[in-house]
Amino acid sequence: MRERQMKTDLAYKKAGVDIDSANASKAEMAESLRSPDRRVLNGIGPFASLFDAVFPGIEDPVLVLKMEEPGSKQLLAIKYKRPRGIAYDVVNHLINDVIVMGATPLAVLDAIICGRLERNLVVELVRSMAAACREQSCSLVGGETSEQPGVIPAGRYILAASAVGVVSKANVIDGSRIEPGDKVLSIASNGLHTNGYALVRNLIKRRPGIVKRKVDGRRFLDVILEPHLCYYRALRGLFGFRGLHGLAHITGGGVAENLRRILPSGVNAHIDLTRITPLPIFRLIRSAGGVPDHDMLRTFNMGVGMVAVAAPSAVGIISRHVETRGYRITPIGEITSGSCRVIFAGELAWSQHRMVR
Repeated sequence: MRERQMKTDLAYKKAGVDIDSANASKAEMAESLRSPDRRVLNGIGPFASLFDAVFPGIEDPVLVLKMEEPGSKQLLAIKYKRPRGIAYDVVNHLINDVIVMGATPLAVLDAIICGRLERNLVVELVRSMAAACREQSCSLVGGETSEQPGVIPAGRYILAASAVGVVSKANVIDGSRIEPGDKVLSIASNGLHTNGYALVRNLIKRRPGIVKRKVDGRRFLDVILEPHLCYYRALRGLFGFRGLHGLAHITGGGVAENLRRILPSGVNAHIDLTRITPLPIFRLIRSAGGVPDHDMLRTFNMGVGMVAVAAPSAVGIISRHVETRGYRITPIGEITSGSCRVIFAGELAWSQHRMVR
């Protein structure tokens, strides 16, 4: 009897994973991952990235580690074909979380999880993350691209990244030097950054016409998909300056919850809301969605992207340093004795921006 020939019904490609396409994508990514930093010892291909732990000028180096993802903003970015913007979002958000400790960002690794790998899109995500890293004087040194059919729908992407930075132990900024009398300074955001998009997506679902609205002459979609602003350029020359006592990146939870994270025991932060003028996009979201001010303050940054806490004598130095680098900085409060609370006074200055159409 002749042996039956086995019929092939299954193959990895038929199951939804195209290894050839993935390999071709990696080959295109290789050039993006080339770094001028000689401490990056290898490129794409090895099982892990090598970084030579040499930190010139940094005594008692402390590594600062962080992982981040851009939330549900990435759903809108992919839907409206804005991969470059969301790549900048994840890198800039991540670097902001590292620099608030006074650290210099060194290297970033990304993770792209998808239901079906679309080669051009994935290559553009990696290319843009690498560019965003170079703009902040660090390197995208590698990462992971994972195609997971059946786990994630085709066309859906989950983007995340991790970073390592370094700071001299004596120069760590952790809020421990904050004391009564210190001033609280707002460094302006350029929009929503990467928080509040569950509310925004729900607003779009309920009121689809809002995507055609204009905000100060710009399309609503362009405004809400503006990449997260990075503050490294504004702050890097202040690391090690003893008058800078604390930094808080204003993300989910707004000013109150993020500023509270750096307050030492025995102090409160009093914030004058009349000093905060919400950006026009927040005014539109508030009016179109009927969102109470309490929810606006807890959901969005309201125009405050970074908070600096400084000794009174240092306010002028810090303000000039930040302003000369193109960022807007405003005093919004003061530190008093207390029990680690953030206390709001007054009301947000909604009326100082012209109406949206």
